[in-house]
Amino acid sequence: MDVLIINPPAAKAGEPPLGMAVLLSHLRAQGVAAGGLDANLGAYLHLLDPKRLREAAGPSPSTALRRAVNHASRSIDLLRSPQASRSFSRYQTAVHHLNRALEAYSGDSGEERLTLGDYSHGGLSEFNPHDLERLAQGDIATLFDGYFTDQVLSRVAQQSPKVVAISVNYRHQVLPAFALAGLVRRHFPAITVVGGGGMVTSWKSALRENSLRFAAFSHIVFGPGEKALTSLCRGEPAGYFIEDSADIHFTPDFSDVRLQDYLSPQPILPVTTSRGCYWSRCLFCPEASSPTHPYSSAGPQGVVDLLRLLSKVHGVHHFHLTDNAVPVNVLRQLVADAEALADISWHGFVRFERALLDPDFVQGLAASGCRMLQLGLESGSQRVLDRLQKGTRLDEASTILRNLHRAGIMSYVYVMLGISGETAEDAEMTRTFLEDHAGDIDYLNIAIMNLPRESGLLADPGDAGIRDEGLLDQEAPLGLYRSFVSSTGWGRAEARRFLKQQLLGTPAIREIVGRTPAYFTSFDFLNQSSG
Repeated sequence: MDVLIINPPAAKAGEPPLGMAVLLSHLRAQGVAAGGLDANLGAYLHLLDPKRLREAAGPSPSTALRRAVNHASRSIDLLRSPQASRSFSRYQTAVHHLNRALEAYSGDSGEERLTLGDYSHGGLSEFNPHDLERLAQGDIATLFDGYFTDQVLSRVAQQSPKVVAISVNYRHQVLPAFALAGLVRRHFPAITVVGGGGMVTSWKSALRENSLRFAAFSHIVFGPGEKALTSLCRGEPAGYFIEDSADIHFTPDFSDVRLQDYLSPQPILPVTTSRGCYWSRCLFCPEASSPTHPYSSAGPQGVVDLLRLLSKVHGVHHFHLTDNAVPVNVLRQLVADAEALADISWHGFVRFERALLDPDFVQGLAASGCRMLQLGLESGSQRVLDRLQKGTRLDEASTILRNLHRAGIMSYVYVMLGISGETAEDAEMTRTFLEDHAGDIDYLNIAIMNLPRESGLLADPGDAGIRDEGLLDQEAPLGLYRSFVSSTGWGRAEARRFLKQQLLGTPAIREIVGRTPAYFTSFDFLNQSSG
């Protein structure tokens, strides 16, 4: 084998990783012998094995832990069955049992914490190069090491790839990825170990500016990865850092995964019609000033054919469009070809685009199989939205939410508090907007703003509502965010209090938050709607 692509833990195990599938499709089309391993799903199934859980829990577990361990196998079965989409209470109970059962691996120190959605280590930072090197060298063990040694290394030995590529896209994958890279490096020193993915690409400036290299990796790839991996597999020379700006591939190959193993009531396949963000102007978002992937689109023409092909090949009827925001021309194509999508449903992120002001167009989206749209509102203050260059008009957002509700399309709305320059009055406007539109909002994600290291807001901190003396360097060389002090005196602490006391103190908002499933996200909503 030329290359084995590995998706490391820990991330939600509800659907297969799209990045790995797209790379496999491209490499195989180029004649490269490529394989894929979803070690994220594999790690969860390994750790949730009943016998292994009982051993980890020890002879005298707490009553709650013992109960969770005893229910773990049945909980996994439930999450994989249609019953999970028909009873929210049973779904929540199963998730609770599995998360509690995973506490068996925390040990006496409790430093490691694994849930169905993330992983953290109290003694290590994923943004500290020294910590990453200690992990890679094997100086510190993780709860994943047993799985890596028993199953991942045996897979590498069996397939003898020239290259092992580890794709790191989320923060909670970083520490396990470095532990895995170090194990591969020590056991198979002749193998070329490559690190890439969205998370690694976000470190591009920091790695170069600080002249940082990781001993566990032979190469670090910034960008999509298609061209870089093809070249490495063909033995072409390359430096330590490789910038991949090749044309992006969009067709995935999911032949290396077992869809029935994922923790989802019905199988869902992720698909993207674009990479990057076509708007790319929001000042709070790093995609505007330092995009992980410059915007590229597959265009609308082949989207319907791709969905139908994947549905036929894999027997899947539900799709997750993973675009940062699905382009409007793709939405129009889905509406135009609604009849061809009669047995397919889908969900994804969109902007509050003016096309959605047309109720007939929104009805067309519903006819095309759209079950839920995720929308970034961010704030209920027009002043804040304008300053962030969000491009959203609140009066239009109101109409769009109403249109979606009437068409039977669920809405999952994202909101931020603690935005630089935000005032108590702005926050109250957000509360009022959410309360006034509670009947048209199905799910809510409410977050406290983090200031990205390369945010456009930093071009003029004063105008962005940031006190110059309050702008602090990131805490670690690879940190994604910077601390800041708002010039209005309304900061993160005030925002948190407002969230707990005012937003969650409003019955209508609290009800929306209460029906938002914990740990898992988008695929749950789609399954619930079709149950």
